[in-house]
Amino acid sequence: MSSLVMPGEHVPAQHVNLKLGPGLLELSVARGSGKGSVSQQPVVATRAGLLNHSSNRSKWWVEGNSRRYIPVAQESVIGVVSGRSGENWRVDIGAAHPASLDGLAFEGATKRNRPNLKVGSVLYARVSLAHKDMEPELECFDAQTRKADGFGELKGGFVTHCSLQMSRLLLDPKHFLLPLLGSRFPLDVAVGVNGRIWVSTKEVKQTIAAVRCIEAVDPDGGGMDEARVKKFLGEMEL
Repeated sequence: MSSLVMPGEHVPAQHVNLKLGPGLLELSVARGSGKGSVSQQPVVATRAGLLNHSSNRSKWWVEGNSRRYIPVAQESVIGVVSGRSGENWRVDIGAAHPASLDGLAFEGATKRNRPNLKVGSVLYARVSLAHKDMEPELECFDAQTRKADGFGELKGGFVTHCSLQMSRLLLDPKHFLLPLLGSRFPLDVAVGVNGRIWVSTKEVKQTIAAVRCIEAVDPDGGGMDEARVKKFLGEMEL
């Protein structure tokens, strides 16, 4: 169950494979170096919000209403190519600084066979490096299998923006919205935790309906519930 935390408040985040998400910071505190000493460092919140953790308590993060994304390793994001620097592309992911994407960070990419990206190309990528003193780095494949697994350039479709909280809600398989939309018309969706959602449908009116529903369900846009969304969709000619 989520609990409210304030900046500077200590968080009981402990796990052998602990991964901290947005709003949390692991403090560097000198500890005993003898055998049997505990290396677990204290964790504090850096912003106000609701403290959440995964079912096995290995991933912890603070859910707030911020629209500025803070990159976290292994998170999936939607970015837009903003330029090129040597063999790398610079990608806007809505963070304080653009991310770097290596030309070889794609399935099957070689020095002679690279994706033909252009400024404005939309990508579904995974954050491979996130550090406060370095620009974030992206990759467009699964780090373990080296397969694309859905990552790469997103062609066509439409990208809409939402709150960071909404993007995480949509990643929950138990959330009602995406299954509800899929029962009304065929659609492809890619959700980035950076507050960007890519939607692709067969007809423009279906894309408009999907985007308007996302905006209406967003806690920042009114937080419409399932019953009202069904009524809303029923009033549209789809």
